[in-house]
Amino acid sequence: MQRRDIPLRRHSPEDVLRAARVWIGTPYHHQASTCGVGTDCLGLVRGVFRTLYGFEAELPPAYSRDWAEAGRQETMRAAANRHLISKQIENLAVGDVILFRIKSHSVAKHAGIAASPTSMVHAMDGMPVSEVHLSRWWRRRIAAVFSFPGTEQ
Repeated sequence: MQRRDIPLRRHSPEDVLRAARVWIGTPYHHQASTCGVGTDCLGLVRGVFRTLYGFEAELPPAYSRDWAEAGRQETMRAAANRHLISKQIENLAVGDVILFRIKSHSVAKHAGIAASPTSMVHAMDGMPVSEVHLSRWWRRRIAAVFSFPGTEQ
């Protein structure tokens, strides 16, 4: 369900980053989105959205760990297009949602939130939510960048 018709509060990119950093240390748990208890990368973005706007943008259907390989559809990117504001990759800024293609020629299936031009907050299997360097490895895999509604400069 698209929620762009609901008036959304304005937030600064720093508000987004503060909301994301609260999740640091949350254990990885596939399909979860509960701060301090468990989350995956999508759950982190969903949780920050809930913090900012007070509602869930969209409940995702159940998904397997290999959902992208099985379906070959840009499911995560399509959902981001429904609820976030698409922007040019070269305009990446603090508080933006970054989608990644882990394997070349595959669909985008990982997400993080930019903490600075050179770092991001993300959840990854086997480790808790962390703020990590946005290294060349990660940068080469950026598929799309989005801002949260109301944070556009």
